[in-house]
Amino acid sequence: MEEFVNRVANSGLVTLNLEEYLHPGERVVYDIKDNLFMELMLREKDFRAFVKEHDWSQYQGKNVAIICSTDAIVPTWAYMLLASKLQPYVNRYVFGDLEALEQALLQDAIASIDPEQYREAKLVIKGCGQIPVPTYAYVEIMHKLLPVASSIMYGEPCSTVPIYKKPKEKTVAE
Repeated sequence: MEEFVNRVANSGLVTLNLEEYLHPGERVVYDIKDNLFMELMLREKDFRAFVKEHDWSQYQGKNVAIICSTDAIVPTWAYMLLASKLQPYVNRYVFGDLEALEQALLQDAIASIDPEQYREAKLVIKGCGQIPVPTYAYVEIMHKLLPVASSIMYGEPCSTVPIYKKPKEKTVAE
């Protein structure tokens, strides 16, 4: 009887799954339009009173996208004030929509990866998972790991698309 050899398991490939780096916290939008007079302009006294009395702890552990969905006059300091109140509670906040928030979360996660753990590794950057990972995350991970990896592939260990292979160093005799 012929013995089956798992060539994938014996290949030395290291799989990196970007899904594992997605922060699990809830994503929410804070729309400052709800704090505006007639959804047109911010009244400083009213806004400061709201900020002081609002229960910011409801955002504990969440990821918050701060937007203004109307064409309104909102001074920059108002967004800064919101950020100062969210800071103690949230995992992450950004000025922008949910897509901007997701990008910031992924950039933070990729920045936290120690590239040295992948030095000279044969990497497979996993694609097609349970959670959609935006394309920019794949580009960012290339930026992070290209200088250290020996090779980088995309897909699944059993079916990869070659992306990069480190050139062989020339010897003195060559």
